[in-house]
Amino acid sequence: MDHDRLGRYQAQMAPGTPFREGLDRILAGRTGALIAIGDIDEVVQISTGGFHLDAAFTPTAMRELSKMDGGLVITSDLSRIVRAGVHFAPDASIETVETGTRHASADRLSKQAGIPVVTVSASMSTIALYLDGERHVVQRTDALLTRANQALDALSRYNDRLQDVTATLSALEVADQVTVRDVVVVAQRLELVRRLASEVRGYIRQLGVDGRLLDLQLHEATDHLSDLAGHLRLDYSDDTEIMAFDRLADLADAELVDLDNVSRTLGFPGLEGRISPRGMRQLLSIHRLPASLAPRLLDHFGGLQGILAASRNDLREVEGVGDARAALIRDGLLRLAETAYRLG
Repeated sequence: MDHDRLGRYQAQMAPGTPFREGLDRILAGRTGALIAIGDIDEVVQISTGGFHLDAAFTPTAMRELSKMDGGLVITSDLSRIVRAGVHFAPDASIETVETGTRHASADRLSKQAGIPVVTVSASMSTIALYLDGERHVVQRTDALLTRANQALDALSRYNDRLQDVTATLSALEVADQVTVRDVVVVAQRLELVRRLASEVRGYIRQLGVDGRLLDLQLHEATDHLSDLAGHLRLDYSDDTEIMAFDRLADLADAELVDLDNVSRTLGFPGLEGRISPRGMRQLLSIHRLPASLAPRLLDHFGGLQGILAASRNDLREVEGVGDARAALIRDGLLRLAETAYRLG
């Protein structure tokens, strides 16, 4: 299934959109509807009756036209109603689990023409989207909000745990006692948070205007994720095959729980080996330190331990580091060391 394609159509059917307004009007009128989205040759070939309209799409027009026998054909961008009162005759040999005439026709039409088809059930008061051989029921706003808030609460807890293991990794980096396991645990938690964020994002997309507050909360909770993944990759890999976080997305949930699986997927041979960071993440955490200066410091001192051992005079030897920046870097490193001592 093409999740991006599904997401686009779910967004077009979200509360606050003209198309959703039209669907809600049909639901309120208890008339039902079958709507083919896409004016393509395949749809024309399996359509009979009805009349050509080619009128601008409006929610009220869709509602009034749905009162007629037959279905509607709307352009793929939902801007125009092309035909109304159409009787669709898809191949009856196409398998479907649907039993009702309208829903069985919608399922077969979607499969045969390769287009999204929307049905409104008058008896069940439900809206369904048929796409890529699957039926997706459009959830009510209150049910979506409940699920989204539950997922957001879980995301907050996982995010707290991610912060904890990241702080532990920072302390171990200062003490130069990092193992592969410590890095893999952070990567695992990062992927778990990413998956929950993706789930919440799906709910927000379906909620449309009703999901704006959730969108702000999600952005606040996940704003740091891409930076953390990038900094870990800079610290622990000079090879594109190591710390390739994108590959974690291919793991099933049960596989992600197993740290050995996560380690192998990230390109590490095992969990127990010692590993030393470059120190990029630690340097970039120092407030007001220019990002362009961090690589020069690391190249000059050879890594985090070299920078931690450097005096202010040593720091001033690096191009672009004067008295003020040397003091800034030294104070920032001292705070890192103090934090590591407390956690240790």
